[in-house]
Amino acid sequence: MPIFLDRHDLTGVTATEIAEAHRSDLEVQGRYGVRFLTYWFDDTRGTAFCLIDAPDIETAMRVHDEAHGKVARDVIEVDLSAVEAFLGRISDPEPAACCSEGRVDPALRTIMFTDIVDSTAMTERLGDVRAVEMVRAHDAMVRRALHDKGGREVKHTGDGIMASFDDATSAVDAARAIQQAFEAFNLASREKLRVRIGLDAGEPVADHNDLFGATVQMAARLCQSAEPDTIVVSGAVTGSLPGRFSLVDLGSRHVKGFGRPVEAFAVSWR
Repeated sequence: MPIFLDRHDLTGVTATEIAEAHRSDLEVQGRYGVRFLTYWFDDTRGTAFCLIDAPDIETAMRVHDEAHGKVARDVIEVDLSAVEAFLGRISDPEPAACCSEGRVDPALRTIMFTDIVDSTAMTERLGDVRAVEMVRAHDAMVRRALHDKGGREVKHTGDGIMASFDDATSAVDAARAIQQAFEAFNLASREKLRVRIGLDAGEPVADHNDLFGATVQMAARLCQSAEPDTIVVSGAVTGSLPGRFSLVDLGSRHVKGFGRPVEAFAVSWR
């Protein structure tokens, strides 16, 4: 069946009320052969979006009308792959574990940085609005890999994401998945997105849900030194990796802020 994305203007409605409306949709949907896959809510703008698998728009809106009366203002037919790239999910997320929010583990971690190549030139070429859409596509693909591989987003850097992992293997698996996702995206998109990724392992300093220290700085520097479409890792990362990864020794390189040369390796991801 076709997939539809609708938009509701719901100023003054709370996130709890939106969640209850979605639950009502799920209770009614079976009567009409419709599936409400997920929803998003922007509480700042008072706007909600629903992703719906339905025979047609009219049937989908009939579920809304019967469930709670909040019929959408706009509805468009969409492609699932495009929705996943830009919004990050095509089904309801699993409930978050209780006690995990805000947790930062100060023990041994692998730190990852992603960076959109030539982001400033992209903004100048596309304009602010379209460039923001491309950054959101980047964010969605990176966050999907973090979710799948057990990573935690530490912060957004404007044209990239900093993330933390419990172990190097998961971090490198995520980095490879990110590059593979961008390769698939670029095959289908007129406007290309290229990223570089850097990783280091160590014991960062935790403070106010952020991470600091030499490990973080090294991962950021390795990311900055990487070529487009590559993954560059430190010797500290490679020492914890199983033999299934293919690595290319890049030799020693001087990294800004570090007195001694650093052993760097490129991870094959194709």
